[in-house]
Amino acid sequence: MIRQCFIIFGCLAFGELIVWLTGITIPSSIIGMLTLTALLETKAVKLDWVKGMADFLISNLGFFFVPPGVALMLYFDIIKAEILPISVATVVSTILVLVVTGWTDQLVRRLNEKKKSHGTTEK
Repeated sequence: MIRQCFIIFGCLAFGELIVWLTGITIPSSIIGMLTLTALLETKAVKLDWVKGMADFLISNLGFFFVPPGVALMLYFDIIKAEILPISVATVVSTILVLVVTGWTDQLVRRLNEKKKSHGTTEK
């Protein structure tokens, strides 16, 4: 359990260090997740080394949204005044994400089909 915490929080700390040293505007948690992903992909860290803690964190993910949700109540007057732009932005961005995801999926499927068809004809 200690090793799992050390690896996950070590990646987070590495992200914090990178942001502090470089001043880049990417969130340190994203850099930490990318670091952990790279370590897992390169087999420098085995999945078994972090699986237990990762499963625990994912199963309790909703708990981590409580503080930001409560903090939103502090800005209820601003949200109420800007409900139309917020709603429009939410609907438009949701539609854009669905469309772009669909197009990307179709493109990837076509590329995979071309790759498979070229692979089978060469034999």
